[in-house]
This record gives sequence, C-alpha cells and structure tokens, in this order.
Amino acid sequence: MSARLQELAFRETPMGEISLRRRRDPQLGVDVYEVKLGEEFLMSSAFTEGEVQLARLGLAEAGPGPLDVVVGGLGLGYTAQAALADPRVASLTVVEALEDVIDWHRRDLLPDTVGLAADPRVRLVHGDFFARVAAGALDPGQPGRRFDAVLLDVDHTPTHHLHPSHAGFYSPGGLRRLLALLRPGGVFALWSDVGDDAFAATLAGVATHSAVHEVVFPNPLTGGTSSNVVFTAR
Repeated sequence: MSARLQELAFRETPMGEISLRRRRDPQLGVDVYEVKLGEEFLMSSAFTEGEVQLARLGLAEAGPGPLDVVVGGLGLGYTAQAALADPRVASLTVVEALEDVIDWHRRDLLPDTVGLAADPRVRLVHGDFFARVAAGALDPGQPGRRFDAVLLDVDHTPTHHLHPSHAGFYSPGGLRRLLALLRPGGVFALWSDVGDDAFAATLAGVATHSAVHEVVFPNPLTGGTSSNVVFTAR
C-alpha cells in the first residue's frame, strides 16, 4: 500500500468487510480517515458537519439537564464528541453494532476524537441499536430506563439501509417504540444523507413535534457546498 494510503484496521464482520484507512488528500492537504463496509464508503473525516449538527440540533431541543443521551452508531466519533461538548450531558451511552469500531476508539486511532472512550461520562456498548429498540430496552441492564435524547446515525437514509433488518424501525410502529424510550419532553434526532418527504410525514404522524433541518457545509473538493438532513422529533 502506498505512503498516501494506509489501512489501519480491517476485519470480516457479519455485515461485510469493514476497514479503517488513512489517506493523504493532496487537494485538501490533510490526512483523511475513511470507513468502508464492503465496497461502500460509510463516512469520512473530510465531511463531518452533518454528524456534528446531529448532536447540536438534537440537543438544542432537549431540556435544561442533566441529560442522559444515547448515540446510535459510533462511527468516527464526531456525533458523540459534539454531544460531550454540551455541558448538560451527564451520561452518554453509545450503541455500536461493530465491535471493531469501538476498538478503534479505545486504541485512539482517530486523532480528532482521541480520549472519547476514556471520558468518564461515556459508555461504549457493543450491540444492535435497532434490535434493542424493538425489544423496548436501549439499556438491557436497566429495562425501564428512559433517556432525554437519542441521536441516530447508522443508515444512509430512512430507505437506504446498511442491513434489511433495520427497515422496520422507520415505520410508524418502530418510531413509536423509540419514542416510548424517551422521558417526557425527550428528543429523537436522525441523520440522513438526503431528505425524505415520506419519512418526514411518518415522523410527524407519531411525534408531538417534528422538524426537518438541512445542514449545508462547504465542499472543498467541488468548490461549492453539500448538504445532509437532520430530522428531529419530540
């Protein structure tokens, strides 16, 4: 492998081959960290504003605190890191389906989020977020536990899933099960690569209040801008 591209971690998983690699981007002049699952690029450190705004927009609608927060999907850690920057956050449980991803953070392989796993407020949990919602317990050790905010970034969009088993979560029944795990006034926020009017309508139908936020950020590769979407609901 060339000096410009280094594979930092690789393993076969039930969802496919997952790899973490560092690539020197000559156009940006920085090292870019990327995660691939099979042939799909899941995330890149070159574009993190959507992940950061998932935490900021979700927590902006939460109460005064202290807040117990769940992040579904650890990834490169930017959502969890942004949540920890909010002084109201007293505890952060991160549910990640791939144990390798948790290991990357415990080994501090990602320079932007060094120390995340060691934060005393953080608990990194290996588990299937969607299965836990379906079972009615995000924290199996405390089946009746409720949370102030759930921030989810796993699938590409509400209709483009990493695994077919995730599909039911985005239905009215699946969303009601998630909302039932929130405390009164609790917030659910979801990252999506693009907007989805049908999902927005479904969310509005089950939540007391919902909103769709477009997150626009500079794209130095094109010289223009790109965007993601964050859905929020209470």
